[in-house]
Amino acid sequence: MHRVCSGILFADVVEFTPMAAGMTPLGVVDLLNDVFQCFDALVEKYDLEKIKTIGDCYMVAAGVPRKRGDHAEVLVQLALDMLDAVAERPFGGRRLAFRIGINSGPVVAGVIGRKKFIYDLWGESVNMASRMESHGVRGAIQITECTWRLVKDRFQCKERGTIDVKGVGLTRVWHVVGDATSVRDGQRPASS
Repeated sequence: MHRVCSGILFADVVEFTPMAAGMTPLGVVDLLNDVFQCFDALVEKYDLEKIKTIGDCYMVAAGVPRKRGDHAEVLVQLALDMLDAVAERPFGGRRLAFRIGINSGPVVAGVIGRKKFIYDLWGESVNMASRMESHGVRGAIQITECTWRLVKDRFQCKERGTIDVKGVGLTRVWHVVGDATSVRDGQRPASS
């Protein structure tokens, strides 16, 4: 076990439960496999660490197990690429929308248990990243103030305001609109 400063990303399919209810179990697995293979390729492109999938939720970290000074920036770029990928094509014959949440901060990383070893992350930073996703908006990348401070010079962000985050209370959050250069050039529309 070791404690490191990391960036954590959670991505989740919007309205997955009602969609899956109308599908066969094999259809659900095929759809998720199609999406996650696409995301796996992006994670590999940026040399990040896929931590796990939990149903339709996809968890990625930057800065573990190797330190990485650009952990917040690379996760935001990954999130933008994820949204672009799901906008470009259907998965399992369906158009999908995602909510993505990102937080930066200290985590404890390691492997526990005696069977089915899995590298995992724990801590308040992980919980907050998960809350950014679950309290997020369809098609948006929602980030905490800690992450915003790390990426504000490279990415265009729009302050969403203060939201009541379960277990935390009132929290200032931002939506990433895009790369600062592409937004100036008019290539990416602003999210709401």
